[in-house]
Amino acid sequence: MILVVAEHAGGKLGKSTLEMVTAARESGREGPITLLVLGQGVADVATEAAAVADQVLVGDLPALAQYNPEVWAAAVAQIAREGEASTVLIGGSRSGREYAPRVAVKLDAPYLEDVIRLSAEGDVLQAQRYTFLARVTETVQASGPVIVATVKPGSFAPAAPAAAAGEQYDIELDLPTSRTEITGKSVEKSSRVALSEAEVIVTGGRGVGSPENFAQYVEGLADNIGAGVGATRAVVDAGWRPYAEQVGQTGKTVQPKAYIALGVSGAVQHLSGMGKSKNIIAINKDAEAPIFKVADYGIVGDVNQIVPALIAASKK
Repeated sequence: MILVVAEHAGGKLGKSTLEMVTAARESGREGPITLLVLGQGVADVATEAAAVADQVLVGDLPALAQYNPEVWAAAVAQIAREGEASTVLIGGSRSGREYAPRVAVKLDAPYLEDVIRLSAEGDVLQAQRYTFLARVTETVQASGPVIVATVKPGSFAPAAPAAAAGEQYDIELDLPTSRTEITGKSVEKSSRVALSEAEVIVTGGRGVGSPENFAQYVEGLADNIGAGVGATRAVVDAGWRPYAEQVGQTGKTVQPKAYIALGVSGAVQHLSGMGKSKNIIAINKDAEAPIFKVADYGIVGDVNQIVPALIAASKK
């Protein structure tokens, strides 16, 4: 089987999980696509997962109420071993990258990190991933009874529902006693849709001029059209916006239906994080800005003059 470890939050399946299902379908590896749902009170997540998978394995236990890398790694390794998985796919999120290497060690398996493409040739699994600040796409391959890989978020389209819902099975897990404990957690509150889930994203670059302009124009437009807010690395490094909003090689990779870039020059590191957006709309006063080479629609002009008109139009 191809084992996909589901990512979920707030009782809903994460978009990254649907992307991993697409990666599994496109990989060419044989066997049913099996989603592993870990947590407590995850019945709704399991039902949602069954719509895209051949089968769903549910570990619904108090010990899994909070994420813990030791416990997660043990659970995933156990199921991969018992189910004789040929491939284990884990999301390339912060937590996924934390426990995935542990799974590979427990299974004595090769480990492929942050993959953006997967294809099988016999017993060999080939993968592509970015390197050298996304200036180079390298191809790597691994072979063995089981291979562990993390999938870079935003690299695959979300999977469509399968023809028939997969069967759900409750599983028993032999979990270790954790040696670490989460003693507190703070969650940033925002009424906006998360970047990883947004179908429309408005991103601002240094070309917007100032933090005040960013708030007025980038956030203003995003709030009026129900979009997520993104930022370039230059904006984040300048302290205008939090790292959580950074799009690019060292930030988030996104693939929305529409990506609106305001005052974004289009450095290669930024393009690697949003280049697969379905529609890219760029506004920049520099007609030679690299962003226009990938944009589907472009306006050469001053963001501070054009965006207020867009905001006014969106209110109508």
